[in-house]
Order: sequence, then C-alpha cells, then structure tokens
Amino acid sequence: MNDRASKALTEGFLPGETYDAFSKRKDVPLTTVYHRNHGRPSNEAKAEGQLYLTPSEEKALEKHLKLTSDLGNHVRIKLIRSLAFSIARQRSTTDKAIKPPGKNWPQGFVKRHPALKAKRLRAMDWKRHDNNIYDKVINWFEVIENVVKDPTILSENVYNMDETGVMLCMLGSVKVLVRRDDSRGYRGAGVKRTMVTAIECISANGRSLLPLIIWPATTHRSNWTTFPTPGWHYAWSESGYTDSKISLEWLTRVFDPQTKGQANGKPRVLICDGFGTHETLEMLEYCFENNIILCRLPSHTSHKLQPCDVGVFAPLKAAYRDEAERLYWVTKTIGKEHFTSLYSPARDKAFTKRNITAAWAATGLFPFNPDRVLKTILKPLAQLTITPADEVGSCLQDEVLNSPVTPVSAEALMSLHNLIKQDQSSTQRQQRHVQKLANAAQMSFAENALLRDQNQVLTIISNEVKVRRSTGRTVVGTARVMSYGDIVKARADRAAQDIIKGKGKGRKRKALDAGEQKLEPEVAHAAKEVKNGKGKGGRKRKSAVPEADKPEPEPQPELARMTAPVAQMI
Repeated sequence: MNDRASKALTEGFLPGETYDAFSKRKDVPLTTVYHRNHGRPSNEAKAEGQLYLTPSEEKALEKHLKLTSDLGNHVRIKLIRSLAFSIARQRSTTDKAIKPPGKNWPQGFVKRHPALKAKRLRAMDWKRHDNNIYDKVINWFEVIENVVKDPTILSENVYNMDETGVMLCMLGSVKVLVRRDDSRGYRGAGVKRTMVTAIECISANGRSLLPLIIWPATTHRSNWTTFPTPGWHYAWSESGYTDSKISLEWLTRVFDPQTKGQANGKPRVLICDGFGTHETLEMLEYCFENNIILCRLPSHTSHKLQPCDVGVFAPLKAAYRDEAERLYWVTKTIGKEHFTSLYSPARDKAFTKRNITAAWAATGLFPFNPDRVLKTILKPLAQLTITPADEVGSCLQDEVLNSPVTPVSAEALMSLHNLIKQDQSSTQRQQRHVQKLANAAQMSFAENALLRDQNQVLTIISNEVKVRRSTGRTVVGTARVMSYGDIVKARADRAAQDIIKGKGKGRKRKALDAGEQKLEPEVAHAAKEVKNGKGKGGRKRKSAVPEADKPEPEPQPELARMTAPVAQMI
C-alpha cells in the first residue's frame, strides 16, 4: 500500500488509542483511516486493479518500445494493442479466454508514460538512418574542412550541383472555400506523371547558374521551347534522366563557361553526390585540366549535406505546383510545351539569395559549423546494455525460497507472493523486498512474451525465405497469363526434366537424391514418375532408338577459332 493511511496503519495503534486520536496524530483523515483498517482499498489501488496490464508489465512494454525506437524499428500505435495482448496471454496457463485491450487503450498508455510520445514519421531508406550515416558525416566534415578553409578558395567559387525531377502535372490537396452544404472531399484534377529532369547548380555566395533541362524523349521538339529562356540548355534521354554523356556536356557547356570568368584562374570546388555519371574518367580529366576540385558527398547523406536538397528544391517544387495550379484551371491540361513557362517563374521564386545562403548554412559549410548538422543526427548506440532488475535487500541474497512448485507464469508467481504476504512472521521490510521480486518477475515474463512473439514472426519469415531459395529462378513458362495450377505443373515438369538429365553416380547421385527430398509434393511426385520411366498413362516409356554415330568434325586449327588477330610477341 502506498497511500498515507495504509502506511500509518502498518505502524499500529497506541494502547487504548481511538480512531480520532490516531488520525490527528498521523494527520490522516478519520474516515480514510477507518475504511483502510476495514479493508476498503484506495482509489489508486482500484485503478491499478482495473488496468489491463500491471504497472510492472507496462514498464516492460515501455522499455521494449524505447529499445525498438532506438534501433530505428518503430512500432505503430495500432500495433501496441497486440503487444499488450501478448503480455496478458502469458499470465495464465489455463484455457481461459483473455480479451484484447480496448481501441483507446494505446492513448491511455501513452498518457501514463510521459517518456513516450506519439509522433508521425515519414518513410526513409534504412541506409539514410542516423545510425548508418553518423560516422560518414563526421568524416565528411573532416575532409571538407581542409577545402573550404583553404585561403585560395573563395566562397563564390564553391558550387553544388544536383539533378531534380519535376512532374508535369501532379496537383496536391489544397484548402478552398465551398458551399456550406458541399460534402465533397475531393476535386477533379488531371495527372500527368511525365518526369522532366533539371540539372541545377548554386554557389556559396547565393548565386545560381542557368539550368540544363532533360526531356524524356528521343528528339527535340520546337514547340517545347517557345517560351524564351536565353542561356538555358536542353538535352534528351529515353529515361528522362541524366547519363554520363549529358553530365559531361553540362560540365563543359554550362558549368565551366558560367564560372570560369569569375574564378579568374583560382580553383573552383564542385560538390556533388555519388551518382555514377558524376565520376566518369572524362569528367575527372576535364576537372583536373581546368583546376576544378570535384568533391563527392558520402553515400545516403544528401538529405543532410547537399545544399540543393536541403534548402532549394523543396520551395522549387512548391512554386512549380502553384504555377501548374493556375494554368490547369484554364487549359485543363499540361504538357511539355508548358513546362518552361511554368518552371522559369517557379525557379525565380525559389532560387533567391536568401534561400541559397540558408541552404549552405544549414549544411554546415558556409559558415563552417559541423554542429549545425550533427545536432540533428542521433549518435548510434555504442552497445546495447540490459538494465538489471531491481536489486533486493542483502538479507534475501542468501535466502532460498523452499517452494514446492517453481512458478512458471505470472499468475503462479502472484499466488506465491500472496502466500508470503499472509505469513504473519514476515516483516514489513521483507514484504517490500518480496514485492520488488514480484515486480521484477512480472517484467521478466512480459519481456519474454514480447520476445517470443517476435521470434515467431522471424521464424515464419525465415521459412518463407528457405522455400523461395529452394525454388530457384528457373523459367517455367513464356505465356503472358498463367494460372497457379499451370505454374505448379510447369515447375513439376521442369524439375522432372532436371532429374532425368542429372542421373549419375557417386556424389552427384547423392546430391540429386537430396534435391528430390526438398521438392514440393506435386513436383516430387512428377519427378519420381519420370525417373522411373513412367509416362502420363502410367506405362513405361519405350526406350529411345539410339541415333547413328555421326562422324566427328575435323579439328580446326587453334587460330581459326579466334575472332580477333593476335600479335606475335618477340
């Protein structure tokens, strides 16, 4: 009991002391003392009894959620109910049905544990997680510090280039004014998922270079560039994205002419991501010949370290959507012929000196401040440590409980705990120690239940992987549409043919026999029939007539089979 009245009653009454005198001496309400002494529980005890999980079990669940969150495997709120149900099921070994928690139980659980909070997270590639990029970011700033602090390198000669894809027409949700009785929650919008790529480049002093636009096409069309864009360059590729040739053309025809005059012979720094087209031999040679220092960002860190991604492309996409919104409600369609007239004003709104300099500052480069980035990245866990259970008093360390049956469930453990509490010879200190032992045991059983369910899921996934790997990737048919039965039959026929071709002795024979045991029932049955020489009708097939021996072809000279001339070494 944790309330004041229960603690006061454990000390007992003085000889001849009344309830009124006792309540005044202990500063406890008279009615509360009377009710506690007659067995009425406190409101706190009632609330604990009505909880779906005990406080110790909730503490174990909280610990599990914190651990999975630190590892990057966050648990959705809708799945917390299933975790609580798994903990509740392990309390008893009987077949008594246990109901799952209510739909609002997760919200109450979060309120009872202030160390947790509900948060909406966006999906991200696991390779971009903080645990996997922290060391890369540290190494990047160690390397780039020597570059940006070089007195011969000026901020106006440091550039960052990147590609960005822009959908021609992909309108999002907007807030509008409608009639009060209008119940529609949508609006009609045409979607044009054609992706046009733009190669952009910004400098550390707030300047932006003119772009290179890549059309998803195989030719240039005159009506695509009717909007005047002097100084812009255009390219095409079937995929609509850049390649090594376009990257080299951008370097020689866009970047170098627009930056060479301002550099005035001083070195230029070009920061780019690790895309393969940025590191071709031709580009490296051109950079070396023209005093351009090419700096490559570490892999999967562009969302933290690349100025274009951090501070420019987001407002660019938002401005383009606004421009497309205005045009769509007039023309009801947006094509490639409209792109330049939409992208040019959107680019003017996004590529401002304020946005560009803020992007360089947010990536910790100008001014040089690595902490600007590192404070947004959580340090990876050095090692996982298991928090030990609460230690019991020293008086219990050498004490052995002579219990006839070792408790294997939370229900049996609590029964043993109640027996110990009813023992009149036990002291208050011993009861507190036993309570700690019971709480630790409840937490242990709860953690065990969570781990057991997790292992069951992993076992199912592992078995599925084994089946897929044993099946292989053999071709079972060329038809465009096949039913599941057709696929199973084709796999059986293919496996039977492989067994016939692979008949032999020794190790090869043993390997084939082992392979037959791993086949699915349908495949194994068909393979066995074919191996025994039975056809579809159950009869043995007639032996094939051996073909006549063909004369072996005359051996050709060694040089005659070569397709390229060979120079003789002297």
